[in-house]
Parts: sequence; structure tokens; C-alpha cells
Amino acid sequence: MFWGGIFDVQGRLIQIEEKEQQSLDPNFWNDPKAAEAVLKDMKMHKNWVRQYQVTAGHVDDLEVLYEFFREGEATEIEVDAKYKEALESVEELEFRSTLNRPEDELGCILEINAGAGGTESCDWSEMLLRMYTMWAERSGFKVTELNRQDGDMAGIKSVEIEVEGDFAYGWLKGENGVHRLVRVSPFNSQGKRMTSFSSVFVHPMVDERIQVDINPVDLEWDTFRASGAGGQHVNRTESAVRVRHLPSGLVVECQQERSQIQNRETAMRMLRSKLYELELKKQMAEREKVEAGKMKNEWGSQIRSYVLDDRRVKDHRTGHQTSQTDAVLDGDLDGFLKAFLMHRDDVGAID
Repeated sequence: MFWGGIFDVQGRLIQIEEKEQQSLDPNFWNDPKAAEAVLKDMKMHKNWVRQYQVTAGHVDDLEVLYEFFREGEATEIEVDAKYKEALESVEELEFRSTLNRPEDELGCILEINAGAGGTESCDWSEMLLRMYTMWAERSGFKVTELNRQDGDMAGIKSVEIEVEGDFAYGWLKGENGVHRLVRVSPFNSQGKRMTSFSSVFVHPMVDERIQVDINPVDLEWDTFRASGAGGQHVNRTESAVRVRHLPSGLVVECQQERSQIQNRETAMRMLRSKLYELELKKQMAEREKVEAGKMKNEWGSQIRSYVLDDRRVKDHRTGHQTSQTDAVLDGDLDGFLKAFLMHRDDVGAID
């Protein structure tokens, strides 16, 4: 099929063969991290080729069935059904081709921060956390909460989660920005319609395939007691850590693990991820910067609005919208994520 070149199938087959040869080397596992990186790359290329082959099979079947139809051996209904099946497969492959940056293949850190509005915004932030967690779990990703600051009365002021799995960053990178909620407030005794804002930031989570060098002398460490529920072990020991990268000014906190050592390791992974993102921006100055989209949590800056009493969720960048507000808040986000990625691809500015 002529469009095989668009997805570089031949190049991927060559990569698979080269990496399989590497894996047969008797010394392959002498460096476990390097070996894991090779296997991850090989798996990714195999998945792409497999997807292409499945789509090519659907199109070939359609061509054969159409010939049968012309000879009177198949019905128009059968051809229409096979056409729809082939079209869906081609569209899915086309969508997957938008995830074409090296960082797209990585997992990610997703950060949610409540905007102005006190309890309302804190509650909205927790609703967003639930939404992304449900989406990730139904999509086969592993979710780990890394850092959390609860609201004074309800909800959360801020939270960071790791979404682990192939292409998690590619899927979620378009969620950067301010999310606006409009609803009849459960916290207002007069039942007034309230507007709340929360910001979402997504960073690629580096793994063994990405080398980020950090000089230990550039780091400043603090330890503190984690802010979990009363009575937990994390409140009785200073297991939580905070690391500041002096040259960049980046600060990372982690309090998820039981031990300070584990939290330090996770914090370093988070820091490497954020430094990697900064480097991506320097290398790709022509791309729209994620940081440029980090606007104040206020009117006019939102990327998506969730208007519950009007039964409407709308993305202001792509125009994609749905009346299924409950489904969206339960993690049904694929329509919005795909619309953004296809929209960015259409205008030639994939993030």
C-alpha cells in the first residue's frame, strides 16, 4: 500500500531487526537500564508495524469484497460494512501518526492546581483528578499519586500524579491550560451558579531512553513531614522530600513513598522530566511553548469549559463539544484528546 511510507514502516522494520540483533548479544544485560531502553524501543516499533498491518489487511479485504460485489457475489450492505470498518482503522492509524515526537512515547506527570475561588476551585481540582485517573485506568495506564496538598475545607489545592505507560504524554499533552467549571454550587446554601478554575500542566516523564545529566552540587534538598491523613506513618517521620535545582530554579516535592530514599529517587525522576521539558523548548523554539499557555486562572484564559447545568463540555481550541457531561467527568476524554491532536496536526503545529 502506497501510504506505508507515510508511517515509515520499512524504517521501523529495520529498527526492529537491529534491536533484535542487539538483544541476542551475550553481554546485552550487562547494563540493565540500557537493555530495557532497547526493548522498549523495539516494542514501540513492533506496535506501529502491527497496527499498520492490521489496517492494510482491512483495506485489502475491502478491495477483494468490492471485486466480489462487482461480480454479483457480495451485497452492497456487506461492502458498506467493510468500508466503515476499513475507514475506522485508517482514521485510527492516521490519529496515531500524530504522536510522532520522541517525547510522545513517554509516560507523564500531570499536575493540577486550584485557581482563585477557595473551596469551589479545590473541589473542582479534585473532580479533575478523578476524571484523569478514571481515563488513565480505563486506557490501561498505571496512576501513582506523587504529591498532594489538600484544601482547607474540601478538595485539593494541588496534586501531581504519574501516568505510566506508552504514549501517555502524547495523549495528554494537549491538556495543558486552564479548565473552567460552571455549576450550581453544592457549597452555597442559596444554590447559586458558580464558576471555578483549575490549571493543568503535563510534563513528559523521562525513562532509561532519555539521558538527563544533573550535577549533584546544583541540588538543594529539604525534608519534611508529609501532609497525609492524621495518624499515617508519613506524619510521624520526615519522609517527604523537596529538591531545588539551583541553575533552573525548578522545585520538586515528593511524599508518596514510605521511605525518604524512595521519595528522593522519585523526586529525581520528576526533576529530570522537568529539565528534559525545558531542553525540548530550547531545541524546538519554533514550537508553541507549553509554558506560554500557562495563563492566570481567570476569565478568558480557559482551554475547556464544563457547564454542568447546560449539559455541555466544550474545548475552545478545537470547537469539539459534547452534552455528555457525566461521561466526560467519569473519564470519557478520548474525543477531546483526539480532536486536539488532529487539529494541531492539521495546522502543522503538533505540540
